[in-house]
Amino acid sequence: MTEEPKPAPAGEPDHAGEQERLSLEKKRERFVWYYLAYFLFGIHLVAFVMIYAVRHAK
Repeated sequence: MTEEPKPAPAGEPDHAGEQERLSLEKKRERFVWYYLAYFLFGIHLVAFVMIYAVRHAK
């Protein structure tokens, strides 16, 4: 699941390695945003269920 970028051989420009690193960073950043979105959605869902339970308790 986690792919680390490979270092370029000495003496060669590292354009491909840089592109690979940037794409991996972009992928990880997207994963963090998805995780945050699901977390916040879950918190709100639990809060709404608790509000409903308190208001309808006898």
